[in-house]
Order: sequence, then structure tokens, then C-alpha cells
Amino acid sequence: MKKLIQGIHSFQTNYLSTHREMFELLSQGQHPRILFITCSDSRIDPNLITQAEPGEMFIIRNAGNIIPPYGATNGGECAAVEYAIHALGIKQVIVCGHSHCGAMKGLLKLDKLEEEMPAVYEWLKHAEATRRMIKENYQDYEGEKLLQATVEENILTQLENLRTYPVIHSRLHSGQIQLHGWVYYIESGEILEYDPVRRQFVAPETRLPRAAWLTPEQQQRIYQGSGASAKGNGKG
Repeated sequence: MKKLIQGIHSFQTNYLSTHREMFELLSQGQHPRILFITCSDSRIDPNLITQAEPGEMFIIRNAGNIIPPYGATNGGECAAVEYAIHALGIKQVIVCGHSHCGAMKGLLKLDKLEEEMPAVYEWLKHAEATRRMIKENYQDYEGEKLLQATVEENILTQLENLRTYPVIHSRLHSGQIQLHGWVYYIESGEILEYDPVRRQFVAPETRLPRAAWLTPEQQQRIYQGSGASAKGNGKG
């Protein structure tokens, strides 16, 4: 706690004093450009890795960067997504998973969690589509390679779940919103983005621009037969 209190003092006397105008504008309302969905893991700092300023991103964090399908639960994720898109008019959505994810480790051993961490067990069941994908398509993977495949497939699962939200579905159809899947590597600081045309994670600057403007029918065909995410990114 002592370190946090010292940090508050430093923020108020140093950073705040040199950014007074920005905070005065923020006090009048928020106008974020990005909905950033990521894990609760303490090693992930969205503003740090993107160098975004306060007010630029609307952030949802939970174990495993999971967004349950629309109607599956009345939790905060559904409300936050709806508010971000409808009320704030956000047009860019990022789902960012990360290497060495503890939630994905738990998903791979889901049955063992039921007795010791029942709340975690119930939450991770919202990622059942990811668990099933891994179980049926990655039998030859193990260790860190299996975990990384799970991280990446889970990102794609959450993108699919986002498409079930009416507020997103209608905007995708008219090209008013874009969905992005990122994976962050803690050890190197590298971030890769899923390219649905190449069907793999690539450096964001090399992602094919036209992929963002595919029709829903084209997107559905491209995302069919997933598995290319973890098998084609060169990180295994």
C-alpha cells in the first residue's frame, strides 16, 4: 500500500500538473475511440502497451478476455459492450489475449477447477467453444504450444461471440464497425493481429486492409474451418 500511496502523490504532483487541460476536458465527458477487451492478468496494461492516453479506450477486463454470447448471461460484459457501441459510438473493437494466460491454462483443465474454484469454473464455461475447438483439432499439441493455440483460438471465439450482439451485428452489416483480434506476447512486447484473409496472426501493419471490409457472408466463409490461427502464425 505504501508504494501505491507514493504513486498517487507522484501522479498528483507531477503528471496531473502537466496535463491539467486534458483532465479538465475528460471531466466534461468521455469520447473513446476503441473498445479494448482484454484479460485481468496483472501483467497486462492496455494503456502501456498501446501508449494510449486516458479517455482514448473503453476497457473491459476479465479472466480470459471472455465475452459470453448475447443473452447467455446478464453480466457486466454484455452491458459494457452495448454501452460502448450504442452510447459512445465506438467503431473499433479489439479482443486482446496474451501469452502464458492463466485462464486458458485453467480452461485446458476445467474439470479440476470445479471443487476448488467453482466461480472460476462457471465463468470459464463461457469459453466452452474454445475448449471444444482445442480438444477436437489440436490433439498433437502439448505444453506451451497447446497453451498458445488455446489463447489464439479463444480470441477468435470471442470475436464470434461479439457478432451475436445485435448492436454489433447491424453495424458490421453496414460497415460501420471493425473487429480486431490481437495477441500480446509478454516476454517480447510483440503484438500480432488476426488477418482473416491469411487466416493467421500477423504484425498489425502487414494485415491486409481489405479484410476489414468483407461482407458478413464473406467473413463467415473465411472464419469457417478455424484452426489456422495457432497453426499459421509461426509462434508455436
